[in-house]
This record gives sequence, C-alpha cells and structure tokens, in this order.
Amino acid sequence: MRHVFFAVFGLLGIAVALIAWTWPPVLWSLLVLVPLFVVGLMDIAQRRRAVLRNFPLIGHFRYLLEMIRPEINQYFIESNIDGTPFNREVRSVIYQRAKGALATLPFGTQRDVAEPGYEWINHSIGARTAAPDQRVLIGERQCAQPYSASLLNISAMSYGSMSKNAILALSRGAKLGGFYHNTGEGGASTYHLEGGADLVWQIGTGYFGCRTPAGGFDPDRFAEMAKHPSIKMIEVKLSQGAKPGHGGILPAAKITPEIAAIRGVPMGKDVISPPGHSAFSTPVELIAFLERLRELSGGKPVGIKLCVGDQSEFLGLCKAMVALDSNPDFITVDGGEGGTGAAPLEFSNSVGSPLDRGLSFVHNALIGFNLRDRIKIIATGKVSTGFHMATRLAMGADLCASARAMMFALGCIQARRCNSNHCPVGVATQNPHLVEGLDVGNKSVRVQRFHKETVHALLELLGAAGLEHPDDLRPWHINRRVSPTQVLNYAQIYDTIEPGALLSEPVPAQYEAAWLVATSEAF
Repeated sequence: MRHVFFAVFGLLGIAVALIAWTWPPVLWSLLVLVPLFVVGLMDIAQRRRAVLRNFPLIGHFRYLLEMIRPEINQYFIESNIDGTPFNREVRSVIYQRAKGALATLPFGTQRDVAEPGYEWINHSIGARTAAPDQRVLIGERQCAQPYSASLLNISAMSYGSMSKNAILALSRGAKLGGFYHNTGEGGASTYHLEGGADLVWQIGTGYFGCRTPAGGFDPDRFAEMAKHPSIKMIEVKLSQGAKPGHGGILPAAKITPEIAAIRGVPMGKDVISPPGHSAFSTPVELIAFLERLRELSGGKPVGIKLCVGDQSEFLGLCKAMVALDSNPDFITVDGGEGGTGAAPLEFSNSVGSPLDRGLSFVHNALIGFNLRDRIKIIATGKVSTGFHMATRLAMGADLCASARAMMFALGCIQARRCNSNHCPVGVATQNPHLVEGLDVGNKSVRVQRFHKETVHALLELLGAAGLEHPDDLRPWHINRRVSPTQVLNYAQIYDTIEPGALLSEPVPAQYEAAWLVATSEAF
C-alpha cells in the first residue's frame, strides 16, 4: 500500500501511451505523468529521507505541510504530537543540527519571557571562549575497568522496540562521536555489538540476555556477555520514567523469530516484563546483587536506573550502602516525563516524579549520607538541548543521556505509531519494508553530528556564564519565572542539604518523615 500512489501514476503512464496510438492528443498528459513517475523513482533511490523512500510521491505532502505550517490550521498539523511552540522549536533545532544545516533561529526569543515557567541562565560580562569537550570518569573508586563517559549519551532503547537499522545507526553514530549507547532492557543484540559503540548493558526485570528458561537471572550467561569488550558498564533498571512500577512492554506485532531468540520469549503474544526484580527484594540484597555483577563482569562499573517514587525506599537504599560500605558506581535518574514505545495511559501520565524533583532529591540524599563523591549521577528524561543539559548539571547531575532527541536525529517524525509496528520512517518497527527506508550510513552521521553540536552548545553556554567546566554549574546559575512578577533561581526553588545531615538525628525537617520509615531491610 505504501507504493500505491506511485504505482497508479506508472500504470496511468502505460495506459496513456497505449491509448495514444489511436488518440494522439492524450500524449499531452504524459507531460504530467512522466515527471511524477521519475520523481517517485528518485524518492525510492535516495537515502536521506526515510519518509520519501518508504512512501514515494505521497510523502512529499508531509514536507509541503511542514513548509507552510505557520500559515495553516495548527491542529491539522500538530494533532498527533505535542504542539507547543517550544517543542516545535526544539524539534526544528534537533533536525537542523543532525543534518548539518543552519541551526539558528530568526527573530530572537520564541517564548513569552513573562510567562511562568520561562527559564534562563545568567551570562557574565567576563564571558569565556567555550572549553573543549569534557569527560566524566565512572567507577574509579571500586572498579578494575572504570569508564570515561561523554557529557551526552544515548539513553536506553531496545532492539525490538527499535528496528535493527535504527539500532545500527545509533550505535555507529555513538562510535563515531565517542559516546555510549544504552542497550535498553531488551539486551545487547547483535546490532548493538555490530555498531561498535561503547555500550551500557541494561538489565531489566525480564533479564533478557542473561535469563534462565524460567525467567530468572542466569549468572553464567551474564558473565559471558558482560565480558564483551564493547560493554563498558552494567545498568540494573529498577524503573523508568514513562511507566514506573510497570514492566516493559513489547507488543506481539513487533516480535520476530530473531527477537524471540534474543530475549528467550515465545512468539505470538505481548512480552510484558514483571513489575519487579526476582534477583533481590531488599535494599541490602540489591547492593549485594550489584557487587556480584561487578565481579562477574570483570570489574566494570555497575549502576541502577530509577524514576523516584517513594522517597523512603531510596533513603533505605542509601542506608544499605552505608551499612555495607558498598554502592553503585552510578545512578541514572529518569523523570516521569520520559518517553517509551508503549505504556498504559495512567502510568505514562500520572506515575513517577518529574526529573527536576527526582534529580534534586537523589543528589541531596547522597550528599546527606556522604555518598555523593562515590557515585556519578546520569540525568535522562526529555534532554534535548545544551540548555536542558545545563539545567540538569546545575541540579547535580554529572552527565546526561537522551533517547527522544536521538530518535529525532535518526529521522523520527513523532507519528506515534511505535506500538503498532507501523512507524513510517523505519525507526520503531520490525516491518522489513519500512525498516529498509532508514539508511544506516546517513543516519549514523546525523546522530554523531547532533551529539557534537549539542555538547558544543552546552560548552558555549558555560563560556557565556563565565564558567570553565560543567562541574562549576550551580543551582543559582539557572533562573525560573514562577509568576508574572517573581523570579527564583534553582537554589531557591529546590532543597539543599548539608553533607552528612542524614547520618544521624535530627535530620532536616523535609526528610524526617521518609527517613524515619526508611530501612535497609525492605523496600
């Protein structure tokens, strides 16, 4: 059906040519049909635009509407995506950066600076030239193989949810740019490994890639895969922002025999991971599990990913770290605004702390237990621009990871067909005809280019603020208008805590209720 429009013009051209034998005037119609047919052939042959490659001729309507969008009914164009001016602006910049096109905006600020929620970073009269790219060392305290990470990386996206070409393009782009690619809970597939990037192997509640026939954790399979040289870190996913407290979902329509074999699951039905882990059930057991993974992997950094929920549970985990004198090497904090290919409406919209609250809490809790210098924090959840990165770093993160923006760099148009296997640009589908439209070579360069330009934008912001290093960012550098007449900086909006303040009573009042019920013996 994707080629019906194109095929119709081809058949009409043949029919006209035959009719012309008896009625020559009809030959004039070939002046329209032949050029359209040629355009369709060119669409199929080109590799830059997956929409045109998958939908020759008819795909041009999408770009026509995109071009005239400001002058037509906004609902007609934006009805299937988040259509706020800010998000349209961000998507535009991502596309332009990925393509290597002009990524500046005309007419200045695109938002109402008097609108509550408007944020900015203060510049300095003593502005500096942007510093060179910075790296963050993870696991230097307790790992035989610490990892030096980029400030921006690819967040978790699984093969299965994503197509093989999308995974290959992301991995090759990460290889080109020197940043890591998180495998997602679907495991380290052959396509992740083939791309050659540094990988963070995510272990979810389904234990895909290190799973026993009964669905539990298999240490032997884990050790075999974890020692692969491309795998640089291990991440145990406790929850994700898009559906915290709910297991991962892979619709049956997207399960191929290859994916079933990789994950160790049957064909023909949805793969719904358990909501919780079976390898541990208490904070103490989780810390012991992380130690075991570190040992089995040969000393690679091991961390956890979570969206903050019940604060007492995280404080209980911190108590376990102190009691055992052991801790994860990194913590990835996801926000409730994070994305996914499939989630129930209620979980997507109404469960889990937003990233700003979750990140601030985790950062302060680690400070309160004197653990902050041992653990790196990775922020993920709608991180799309250099300014987004600056706000996360100012709140306490050491580095960032992004999924949504990296998908845009691949060519995602937010058609929101991820859960139906009908992604029109071949990013989030297993339909081989649609997957073929995504050209790995072209898109991997776009991913690398987007990363490079976005990190450079962050470093330029630091220079404008008179700062030399991302570590110099502090909460007071970022401002938010909270009402038409009031502006506060992050230090005034979010809690701060003194080092060691949670190691003995009395604890700060804002943490007291959660601290009193927190225990290392139960979640």
